[in-house]
Amino acid sequence: MAERASLHEPTPLQHHFESMEQQKDASSLGMWVFLVTEILFFGGLFLAYMIYRWENPLVFARASHHMNVALGTLNTAVLICSSLTMAMAVHSAALGRRKLLILFLVVTMVLGATFLGVKVIEYTDHIEHHLLPGPRFHYPDPADARPAEIFFSLYFAMTGLHAIHMIVGLGILTTLLVMAGRGRFTAAYHTPVEISGLYWHFVDIVWIFLFPLLYLIGRHLH
Repeated sequence: MAERASLHEPTPLQHHFESMEQQKDASSLGMWVFLVTEILFFGGLFLAYMIYRWENPLVFARASHHMNVALGTLNTAVLICSSLTMAMAVHSAALGRRKLLILFLVVTMVLGATFLGVKVIEYTDHIEHHLLPGPRFHYPDPADARPAEIFFSLYFAMTGLHAIHMIVGLGILTTLLVMAGRGRFTAAYHTPVEISGLYWHFVDIVWIFLFPLLYLIGRHLH
């Protein structure tokens, strides 16, 4: 009976893989391919930003003065800390320490939610000052209104897309948290935690590029 029951125990090894190592390699490769497509996706927006900034350097510099550098710096620190806690979650999973894994996943989620909360504050402030592109957009200097609207269009598109990726990341971490609570991860099998960590670090790195581009570069120009 015990031998028969063991045949029905769930195994992390999927039927189309020959070994756990092969399954892990395939999962990692799949995530890296996905991240390359994400780089191409964000790359188009970065290229558009570079072109329009090259055409309107002074207006883009002046428009960046409407960014809250303090909140942007806070969010940068929050995401750097979340990368650390995510790395610690992966390390804990590799050691088979379930309680620490759960702790670091929760802390990472709190930090991610904090980042989104700060972005909501920033977005609310921009909307209240009529800086949301569209029919109600209003810029203090009418002569700069059109290129400034392009700046804010790119700002909302790039940071909004980044925020969507953060929300997706929180959904992934929630799934990992449930799986960890059920004891699905061991020192021998924790691939989902590792590849999710790659995704989370990618999202953090994107913000490291967005922050100086949108908040810092050219602020000394008037």
